[in-house]
Amino acid sequence: MTIFLILGFLVLLLMTGMPIFAALSLSSAAILMIYEGRIDSIADTVFASLNNPLLATIPMFAFMAHVMIKAKVVDDLYDMANRLVGHIKGGLGFATILSCTIFSTISGSSVATALTIGSTAIPQMQRFGYRPRDTYGIIAAGGTLGILIPPSGPMILYAIVTDASIGALFLAGMIPGLIMAAIFAVFSWFQANAHGETKTQAWPGTKAVLAAFLKSIWAVMMPPIILGGIYLGIFTAAEAAAVGAVYALLVALLVYRNLSAADLWDCTWQTMRTSAMLFMIIAGAGLFGHAVTIIRLPAEIMEGVTALGLSQTGFILVVMLAIFVLGMFLETIAIILITTPIILPAMVALDVNLIWYGVMLMINLELALITPPVGINLFVIKGITNAPLSQIIRGSSPYVVLLIGGLVLIWAFPQLSLWLPTSAGFGR
Repeated sequence: MTIFLILGFLVLLLMTGMPIFAALSLSSAAILMIYEGRIDSIADTVFASLNNPLLATIPMFAFMAHVMIKAKVVDDLYDMANRLVGHIKGGLGFATILSCTIFSTISGSSVATALTIGSTAIPQMQRFGYRPRDTYGIIAAGGTLGILIPPSGPMILYAIVTDASIGALFLAGMIPGLIMAAIFAVFSWFQANAHGETKTQAWPGTKAVLAAFLKSIWAVMMPPIILGGIYLGIFTAAEAAAVGAVYALLVALLVYRNLSAADLWDCTWQTMRTSAMLFMIIAGAGLFGHAVTIIRLPAEIMEGVTALGLSQTGFILVVMLAIFVLGMFLETIAIILITTPIILPAMVALDVNLIWYGVMLMINLELALITPPVGINLFVIKGITNAPLSQIIRGSSPYVVLLIGGLVLIWAFPQLSLWLPTSAGFGR
């Protein structure tokens, strides 16, 4: 009963529009006052939550993303993908998913991916005969890859809450991310070919494709540099963030040469805003984890799991269903920070691999981005196109089924997510 009261109160606060950090902090303070009669432990808890070297990755990855977006590398990226496969019937959908996949490794954000790629790709696809709702579905689904393919902001938050390895999580997300991208691309190709009015472009020629690839090489090289360095043990995830930030800055200043002093200041300012927001949320999550531990909520959940005789499989099924429902109403960050501290002891007791669960969580959170009524990518596309929300939802619906299929696939074959981090020498 306690868990439903706490979660109900927290969800109610969030649905009023209260910021996540404020809702978490207020709920935590209320719990501490009711159960302990004082809140003097808040300062120490906040300090402990923020006294973590892994937090340095957040501003560096954020700065990298802002600089690469300001440098407009996405234009070259989409042009390269378009020239490569745009001449095939249904190839524009392929090109869009490919662009989303590569851009996800730059932005680490699903919203940024959907907004940036969608602004360019939706008009282009519709010009070549794609049905509007199909274009909305491609962008909505392609945008979700931003939280599964590293460097993913939600993955970093999950790693901080669970003390899991960020490097292992990044590597674990790669194969599932590429699998989901391939599934989306193949489906978009079948969908385009089933719709007879889709037109194709002329083959631009090998020289033009090669020229476009060389022009976009700086964006294409970023994933191998960051993930390759982690996999080969050249640098840690935190060091990879620093390398990515320096690389982005050098590309913008020396290659594209379109980053003015005002642009650099704007990137720095946006990085500070993003980082401060996330640090406040992490502090609130630390308070919430402390508060629910004080009232023994995680222990009660573990006792309930034991009493019900739930196996690891049964537990994961219940948790995934609960997160799917929460995803219809809450933001991805809120879901991670509310649910993870509560269920973490039960996962450890049931010997659930935290890296494997983290990947399944990210896929489930992808679903949250395209399921109404609060699917944020749906509203991003509405903002770009001003299309009816019902049409956007209709276009995205098939991809909900595909994501559920992907979630089942990773659950059934854990090695799809664990092989890379294991081969790189990461433990659990």
